Amino acid sequence: MRKYDIQSDDVFLVNTGCVHAAKAGAFFIEIQQTSDITYRIYDYDRVGADGKKRELHTELAKDAIDYTILDNYRTVYSSEENKPVILESTRYFTTELLKLTKHIVRDFSKIDSFVVYVCFEGSCRITDENNNRVEIKQGESILIPAITQTINIETDNKANLLETYILKQIDSV
Repeated sequence: MRKYDIQSDDVFLVNTGCVHAAKAGAFFIEIQQTSDITYRIYDYDRVGADGKKRELHTELAKDAIDYTILDNYRTVYSSEENKPVILESTRYFTTELLKLTKHIVRDFSKIDSFVVYVCFEGSCRITDENNNRVEIKQGESILIPAITQTINIETDNKANLLETYILKQIDSV
C-alpha cells in the first residue's frame, strides 16, 4: 500500500484490481468502466441503509487483486487554459481536462461516443449544433449524446471540466 498527500488537481489512474481508498474530506471524481463486481476489503465500520455494517469480500478479493506495484500512481500532466489536455487515455475511455476562461468549440465528429462533462469548478453554458443549451456548474455533470457533432462552451469567468468519452467499442468478453 502507498499513501499520497493529495493536491486539488491530482489525477490517479486506478486500474482494475488495484486496492484503493480515500480519506474523509477528499473530493474526487471517479470514472469507472462498466462492472457489476466490487469487492470490499475494509469499510471503516460504515453501515448500510439498514443500519448494519456492509458486507466484506476479503477472500474473494484476494484472487482479484493486482499485486503489481508501480513507482507512482499519480498522473503527470501540464494543464493549459482553453485547450483540452489528455489526462488518461485507456482502451476503455479517454479523459481530458478543460480549464476554460473563454469560449471554445468542441468537435465530436470523429468520435462515435457519448461525451460526459463533469464541472468541478466554476460554471459554463453548453450549446449543441441544434441550439439545445444547458448550464452546468460546480458539482454537476452532463451527458452529450453520441449523435452530437459539435458543441460551444461559454463561460463568463472560468470553468474547469473533465471531458470523458469512449474511443472505440470494446468487444464483449
